Amino acid sequence: MGTTKGKKYKKIAVLTSGGDAPGMNACIRAVTRGAMDRGAEVLGIKRGYTGLFTKNFIELNSRTVANTIQRGGTILESSRCEEMRTPEGRKIAAGILQDLGVDGLVVIGGNGSYRGAAALSKETKTRVVGIPGTIDNDIYGTDYTVGFDTAINTALEAIDRIRDTADAFERVFFIEVMGRKSGFIALEVGIAGGAEEILIPEIHIEPEQLAMTLKQSFDKGKRSSIVVIAEGNESGHTIQIAQYIQYRLNLDCRVCVLGHLQRGGTPTARDRVLGSRLGTAAVEGLFNGKNGHAVGEVGGEIVFTSLIESAENTKSLDVLSLDAKRVLSL
Repeated sequence: MGTTKGKKYKKIAVLTSGGDAPGMNACIRAVTRGAMDRGAEVLGIKRGYTGLFTKNFIELNSRTVANTIQRGGTILESSRCEEMRTPEGRKIAAGILQDLGVDGLVVIGGNGSYRGAAALSKETKTRVVGIPGTIDNDIYGTDYTVGFDTAINTALEAIDRIRDTADAFERVFFIEVMGRKSGFIALEVGIAGGAEEILIPEIHIEPEQLAMTLKQSFDKGKRSSIVVIAEGNESGHTIQIAQYIQYRLNLDCRVCVLGHLQRGGTPTARDRVLGSRLGTAAVEGLFNGKNGHAVGEVGGEIVFTSLIESAENTKSLDVLSLDAKRVLSL
């Protein structure tokens, strides 16, 4: 794993792995056209790493990726793959890529996909570059992941609609959003949606503490409240929290789990541009000798971080956003 200068690629493969994210198609499109511009063939691997073992491949060219930038999901489909968790499985995968004449592999996905890509690069001769494609925004080495902006805007639209109902009936709505074990979606959606409280995995809040916050809000004259809860929060199950608040404060409480609604739909302009930019950069990175690295955007600049470093490090929440949450929820 490392950097090898002057590498020429005749064939590049690309796959999407793990949870789908809006903007993945923009990545695939950019990888395809970027590689073709440099004279390389492009092979699309269907259904993630699983497609390697089942030999589910399609040829990608300018026409096959046309009119895909606006589509949600991934035209290459995705899956989880147990075979990539073992050295034996990764050796088989590398052998298949070698037999196909693939010189470099672009992996679009999240932490789990990065771990598989890092091990594949380290243990075999496969040259790999990763692109952060996940709505969770929890990938180390990039400010934003492809799909995050769409997910928060989708969730925000739902919260705005729920706010109308909450006001009409003077209710407390507990809205659960995705994010795995990180609170990026909940924090940004909560701030943008004017939530009275936000529960995230990074900060533990006791149900009684939440009850007092909501009581203070109603004592000040608020007629309704929105509580945004990250699915991986450590304060308890969303339904249990809502039941506690309803019993403790005698308030009319409702629970709304947005779930996979956040992973689908047309990608925002931001995710289309980010996916296009990172897809192009991934190809440039391969042709410039990058191997075992993930491409990202930090401070508006393209950066490369080792896949191992990216997979093993935890991305921190913005401290200013945490302070804003406390002040704006008063």
